[in-house]
Amino acid sequence: MTEILSRRRQVVIIAALLCSVICVHPAGVRAAEATAKKKIVFIPGRQSHGWDGHAYTADCKLLASILNENVPAVEAVVLEGGWPKGANDYSPLRGAAAIVIACDGNGLLGSESNWKALDEIAKKGVGIAYLHYALDPGKEYGKYLLNWIGGYYEQFWSVNPSWLADFKTLPNHPITRGVRPFKVEDEWYYHMRFVADMAGVTPILTAVPPDSTRKGKDGPHSGNPEVRSRMGMPEHVAWAYERPSGGRGFGCSGGHTHWVYTQNDFRKLILNAVCWIAGVEVPPDGVATKTPTAAQMEANLQGDRPRQWTTERVRQTIEAMNR
Repeated sequence: MTEILSRRRQVVIIAALLCSVICVHPAGVRAAEATAKKKIVFIPGRQSHGWDGHAYTADCKLLASILNENVPAVEAVVLEGGWPKGANDYSPLRGAAAIVIACDGNGLLGSESNWKALDEIAKKGVGIAYLHYALDPGKEYGKYLLNWIGGYYEQFWSVNPSWLADFKTLPNHPITRGVRPFKVEDEWYYHMRFVADMAGVTPILTAVPPDSTRKGKDGPHSGNPEVRSRMGMPEHVAWAYERPSGGRGFGCSGGHTHWVYTQNDFRKLILNAVCWIAGVEVPPDGVATKTPTAAQMEANLQGDRPRQWTTERVRQTIEAMNR
């Protein structure tokens, strides 16, 4: 009898151990997977337009800090040194779910070898976003942007005027969650070169530019016959892209001045877009983001600060952007 009871105890113990392996362990794995953060890498180029223009490092640091503070599923990092410098050493990009590029033209990637390296990363499904002047890398490299984000600025086809864009309606898309129609003045490039038939492209921000912005003489940025023929027609200045082979892209032609990021709806839209390309679920009301303070906006700006740009003027600019 004692031997039988002993065997029964062994069976119970073995069953319990099996249960812990079969039942508990997968749950633990699932919990670990659920808490794993998505890495988002921002790569800014050097600041080039005075104290508050093309302030890519300040822009990226602001966005990254908001994501880290308000999106638990995200780990956002900023590569202040620009594109990885070591030959074939792309370790800073390892494990990235999304990469955000903000720079002047082809000022970051440079050589074809770096473009090919990023292309290999994109082919693995990594999300790619290009902001403002980074959308104009030259026609030689535009083919990559067409593959990664569905569109780019093509010289002698697109134009880059400054104008007050009135985004009266927004599409139903995760990127627009919590975003209200808004107006903001900035350098909004338009008449972008998109993939054929806009396949996979969802326009996110669309507005009608003033006809005065279409009347420039022929040039790589000033005007062309196609732009002049579209008087009064809407133009897309931000868009989402789903690649046929997998992976997501986003492009936004705004962002010339640092202050545009004080506009609450524009900033939320960009934050939503970065999460979306990384495969992070965008909250129903969008990424939580409070209006930045003057101190937050002044942080990380580079170069000589003009005397007229007092902290009080910065506060007034922030208020004006959200009236």
